[in-house]
Amino acid sequence: MPHPYEELKSLVEAALQKAGASPVQASTTALALLAAEASGLPSHGLSRVPMYVGHLKAGRVVGDAVPVIKNQRASAVLIDACNGFAFPACRLAIDEAIARAAQTGIAIAAVTNSHHFGMASYHLDAVASAGMVGIACGNSPAAMPAAGGKRPIFGTNPIAAIFPREGKNPVSIDLSLSEVARGKLMVAAKKGESIPLGWALDSDGNPTTDPKQGLEGSMLPMGGVKGAMLALIVELLVTTLTGAHFGAEADTFFEDEGNQPRLGQAFIVIDPTALGGTAVYGERIEALLAAMLVDEGVRLPGQRRFDLMAKAGADGGIDVTAATLDAIRALS
Repeated sequence: MPHPYEELKSLVEAALQKAGASPVQASTTALALLAAEASGLPSHGLSRVPMYVGHLKAGRVVGDAVPVIKNQRASAVLIDACNGFAFPACRLAIDEAIARAAQTGIAIAAVTNSHHFGMASYHLDAVASAGMVGIACGNSPAAMPAAGGKRPIFGTNPIAAIFPREGKNPVSIDLSLSEVARGKLMVAAKKGESIPLGWALDSDGNPTTDPKQGLEGSMLPMGGVKGAMLALIVELLVTTLTGAHFGAEADTFFEDEGNQPRLGQAFIVIDPTALGGTAVYGERIEALLAAMLVDEGVRLPGQRRFDLMAKAGADGGIDVTAATLDAIRALS
């Protein structure tokens, strides 16, 4: 039975505000978590509310933080999240990037002193609505080793991209750079199940099929060395240019106690009219997608997410597990 959207939003906002978040921090965070839940990604949805509440209470998040512009030029802007939740800062970054790209053709907006930024593709929906192409990336607490190493040094460092289409849902690509999500190890550990080789290393750097040892060790990057290099690119983009913490300097998200993570995010926005033009862009993207769809079984990236969001809207609410809902109610 779907739960009404506004009821869920009110519950999340109440839980966050009770723990010390300002109305703006609570509202923007609730919107992002609900979008992830409606998109079929509960690992980045309402199940995160207890974690966020714990971080507020432990001082890992500044509940009344207001993001500010720290540095800027015509096509570049740095946003300081001031150790608040990521979502208000990311919204400001996206708004600034869209406005600047409309003037100059391309813009980058980066965020520093930030927190968990949830589903990366969520932030780019506004970019596609503006008829622009967007790229997003961010780092996270260390979970993966560098190529050839065994100590966790990079986060799973997600990358997302969005490409608008005329009158249709955009192409939306969103992936983390570990072989599998860390949450899969957590689920396997709870069930007492083993995991396939190639997912994780134990604390000594040896391949393991024991999810508990994997959680104490490190996740393996997708594609081996190539995935590790992509994670390095993200780490460098969102830290060296912003002053944000490396993933290895941020304590795990899965504990209430710890430091303020001070992570980084970056968003690049491109206006097609500044290059080949809207007509060329539209013709080229539709030609490529049509060629892809000739093969039966091809599914365009992001379409499942948009279908699930549309279904949630049609159903008048979002399906949420009883355990998740009970936990939020108790906190609110």
